[in-house]
Order: sequence, then C-alpha cells, then structure tokens
Amino acid sequence: MSKIVIPTPLPGLSRPAMSSQTLPSPSPSVSLPVHLVAGLQDALLMAMTDLQRLEGLLDHATANLLERFGTANDTLGRLQGEHAAALAPVRQALHQAVTELQFHDMATQLIGHTGQVLQSCAWRLAEAAMEPEEDEQPMALDAMPERPSPVTQSEMDAGSVELF
Repeated sequence: MSKIVIPTPLPGLSRPAMSSQTLPSPSPSVSLPVHLVAGLQDALLMAMTDLQRLEGLLDHATANLLERFGTANDTLGRLQGEHAAALAPVRQALHQAVTELQFHDMATQLIGHTGQVLQSCAWRLAEAAMEPEEDEQPMALDAMPERPSPVTQSEMDAGSVELF
C-alpha cells in the first residue's frame, strides 16, 4: 500500500518547496494512504458541487420571491383609495419581507467562501499527493481565504447583520 507524506506547515511559516530528493523536513508531516487522499479530494470536490447547486437554488427561489412581492405590491397599488388604511400594514409586511431577503446575499457569500476553502484544500491535497515530473511546473494554487467567514450573522432581526 503506497502512502503519501504531507508536510504540515507550522502557523506563520511557509510550506517548504517539494523536491525530488527526500530531505528531512523541519515541519511535522502526516503519512496517508493514496486512496484516502484521493477519496478526501473527491469528497471536497463533491461538496463544492453541492454548494454551487445550493447557490443556484437560492438564486432561483429569491428571484421568484421578488417577482411575487412585486406583483403583490402592484396589486395593492391598484387597490389604494378608500382601502388605503387597511392596506398599509400589508404593504409594511411586504417591505419587511423584501428586506429579509438579505438572507440570500449573506448565504451566497457564505457558500462562495466555503467553496473557496474546499477548493483550496482539494488542490493542496492533489499537490501533496502527486509527485511532479522532472520538467513539470508546480501548480499555481489559489490562496486560502484569510478570514474564517465573510458574514457574521446569528439572526435575521433588523440591524443584526454585520457584513465584512
């Protein structure tokens, strides 16, 4: 059974360059079977695909909601006049519902951020798992996102959203 040795950099230190020679590594390393690394990379890529599908579903649902809210608002506009006082709370409820659709924007940011993390992990696993050919250039990897999350919300009440 072949195993892969994955150097694990210490915080604040850059990862040592991989070479065709086996040199002692100053940082700790983990030895993993190739099939485990390949399976983990596949799982990460499947999770990314699922997140992209979720983002598409959210986009579709949000577009439908906005269209329906617009239709309801237009209908209420035609019913104004003698029913204006009775329609005011309905218009206010519609306005608040549209405001709460900020959830879509926050969810999309979180999905994109998580996808970047998963993709970075998958490509780093591939880089560590595959020994480069002699004349092969190293993979250009996207940087891992620096922040843990682009959005820090815990509820959907007015004023509870903190972006960036």
